[in-house]
Amino acid sequence: MPFLMIRNDITKVAADAIVNPANRNLLQGSGTSRAIYQAAGEQELTAACEAIGHCEPGRAVCTPAFGLPAKYIFHAVCPAWHGGFFGEAKQLAGAYHSALELAAEYHCESVAFPLLSSGNYGYPKEQAFRIAVDTITQYVMEHDLTVYLVLYDRGSLAVSRKLFTSVEEYIDDHYVAQNDESYQFDRRRREYVERWEDAALADREYPAQECAPPVFAAAPPPPAAAPMAARSLENLMDNLGESFTTRLLRLIDERGLKDSTVYKQSNISRQHFSKIQCNRDYNPKKKTVLAFAVGLHLSEDETIDLLKSAGYAFSDGSKRDWIVRYCLEQKIYNINQVNTLLFEYDQEQLGA
Repeated sequence: MPFLMIRNDITKVAADAIVNPANRNLLQGSGTSRAIYQAAGEQELTAACEAIGHCEPGRAVCTPAFGLPAKYIFHAVCPAWHGGFFGEAKQLAGAYHSALELAAEYHCESVAFPLLSSGNYGYPKEQAFRIAVDTITQYVMEHDLTVYLVLYDRGSLAVSRKLFTSVEEYIDDHYVAQNDESYQFDRRRREYVERWEDAALADREYPAQECAPPVFAAAPPPPAAAPMAARSLENLMDNLGESFTTRLLRLIDERGLKDSTVYKQSNISRQHFSKIQCNRDYNPKKKTVLAFAVGLHLSEDETIDLLKSAGYAFSDGSKRDWIVRYCLEQKIYNINQVNTLLFEYDQEQLGA
């Protein structure tokens, strides 16, 4: 953990390794591949790839990063899109997983991926995004690794139209705009939905399961064996004046959850959680508090209490706060789905 989406030039991302969308002969390609070769040094990187020679689709190999800020380049061989009938999804997931395994082998603490296969390889962006998120999420839940997914546009985001429209309406109903110039939701959201509809129309020739809007995996429900105590005046008075750390650890214990389950579901690293756990006077950032609210499956009232323990409150003038409140109200506790919505609205993501 954790996993974040960013908009950046991947050749400038400060990660231990970056991933190059490669072909099986490890030759320089166009687009992202060409940018990586030019930034790393074409002659040196070409020679390193020629020494390896070949890599099968769905696998990855490692070279030095030469002139890049990173230490390594993982060359992940991506599938081209042929309608979804030739094992493209399995190969694409394999390319991500193989690169992630290389990160562990080379003791990397962070790795940055582009959205593999979504450029000249022709893979539908929404489907490529879903595979990226699912594969990366599954891996980081079991490994201490920070993963960045570097996106160039919002068209890659796999947010279903129904959810997207619902969030938009919720924000429009509640958000207090600070000034008229910054309040430009409607036009941008309509443009995004129109792009999604156009993409869906173009994909009708593909199988139904390939054309459907990607659906995020549901967050696991809290254990039934540890029912949440009802909020009462007595309970509130007993916990008055709790520090953030004390309240957080109490909430974890009350739900019968493991610490590791909570910090992983909150997109928080093990090291960060240890700092909080060891310091009863720890002062978290607001995004950290909100991340734990999602990871713990808190109600809005419980989140208000947790925010208060850290010296924060929901702001009516914050788009991020309204998006998080919507997710809590709708019981959307998948941290990656919450962060995808925040990314779409140019808001800081929760967790790391």
